[in-house]
Amino acid sequence: MKDLNKKVIIVAGANGLIGKEIVNELVEHEATVVSADISFVTEIVNDKFATYKLDLLSNESIDGLVKFTLDHFGRIDGLINSAYPRTKDWGKYKFEDTPFRHWSENISIQLNSVFYLDQQVAKVMEKQHEGSIVNFGSIYGIVGNDFTIYEDYNGSSPAEYCAIKGGIINFTRYLASWLGKHNVRVNCVCPGGIWDNQREEFVRNYNHRCPMKRMGNPDDIAPLCLFLVSDGAKYITGQIIAADGGWTAI
Repeated sequence: MKDLNKKVIIVAGANGLIGKEIVNELVEHEATVVSADISFVTEIVNDKFATYKLDLLSNESIDGLVKFTLDHFGRIDGLINSAYPRTKDWGKYKFEDTPFRHWSENISIQLNSVFYLDQQVAKVMEKQHEGSIVNFGSIYGIVGNDFTIYEDYNGSSPAEYCAIKGGIINFTRYLASWLGKHNVRVNCVCPGGIWDNQREEFVRNYNHRCPMKRMGNPDDIAPLCLFLVSDGAKYITGQIIAADGGWTAI
């Protein structure tokens, strides 16, 4: 991935659990990085790094991110779309109790932001006749939920999550097919469960179910993202790649 030092990469959701690790590894590989997140201020840090305050609920903010990157760095070689916007009551409801408003709002927030950010960046990449977009799905966009891992504490997983991630996965395939003639690649990374101080019962059950007997860590996911925006993946597009310790293999 030595070629990353010649590339300008946007990371959306850069202050998230996985996003932080992606940014750190891109910096280590000397890429030019625009680190975008709602929690940041917009500023040029140096000639290889900038932050941008990105509000994914605002098309104007997304437009501003694209313009900011082009104005300061001249091109966009990669977009790693790892953002995970959601409402404050995310994860509160079981399927039967999920209000339609909650379902509709979260699907709108997440799918619409992926569509619009991918669309605006793709327009730039079409003109360049090259580029790589990495979307984020999930194992629960590939397979159905294993609810046994929540049984010890009567837990659940948001019903809208699988719909959103499944949608992103097939949207990725659509984009790969549509943009291939422009030499623009689009792939989707699907992490398994990432350890984030979850309750003990969940972690125990998850580890028992997973072939590798552990949850993932951000540094299990970031290198795959870097590979997909590098020239090492120059003939890889339309792929849905699970980094899940074998979860979807069984």
